[in-house]
Amino acid sequence: MKKVVITGGNKGIGLSCTKMFLEKDYFVTVIARDFANFPYKDNKNVECIEFDINNVSKIKALCEKISGADILVNNAGIMYSLPYNEYPMEKQERLMNVNLYAPIEFIKCFSEKMIEKGSGRIISVTSVAGQIGHPDIWYGVSKAGLINATKSFAKILAPKGITVNAVAPGPTVTDMMNVIPEDRKNMMKANTYTKRFAEADEIAKTIVWLATDAPEYINGFCVDLNNGSFPR
Repeated sequence: MKKVVITGGNKGIGLSCTKMFLEKDYFVTVIARDFANFPYKDNKNVECIEFDINNVSKIKALCEKISGADILVNNAGIMYSLPYNEYPMEKQERLMNVNLYAPIEFIKCFSEKMIEKGSGRIISVTSVAGQIGHPDIWYGVSKAGLINATKSFAKILAPKGITVNAVAPGPTVTDMMNVIPEDRKNMMKANTYTKRFAEADEIAKTIVWLATDAPEYINGFCVDLNNGSFPR
């Protein structure tokens, strides 16, 4: 049975990914801070690991306990939507840890076993914010960094048989939407072609495709999923 590791696989896009991988008969390791309302915590093909990925220095030891995966999905992320000049250093550091430094550390750690096997797939959830900017400056910076890291790791790992890709969703119906002011949400929705936000399942289907059926020639690529809301 093939194994996938999903950070933040307990809710939102990550939960949809967990469901879809289980339907494809994968063993799913979910890394998250809280499993209180997680519907698959008693599933025999699910391993739940309570861990705060803000603790970047402890990720290597965590990965050694998991001992490898065929697929890594860097899904966990946070956003505060605070003005750039009213942004506590503690929140800046936590956001950059969770959104950028932790995903890079997971790629470093899990790619070691993938290199040994000569195969593996890595997908990271970035954001359109990393391409066009964002009112939450640090959120945009972190997602831009993750897009660049995706392309950089693809160059390094492709000769080893590993694909490294990303998805960049526009606004998606998850808990993260709760921190966005209502007037901004209305503006973003009005700018989409179909006048709606993405559903978590739509993003998850793209992630699972990249992780399973997508040609290996798709590598170092960031799939835009914004329904035309942010033309460039």
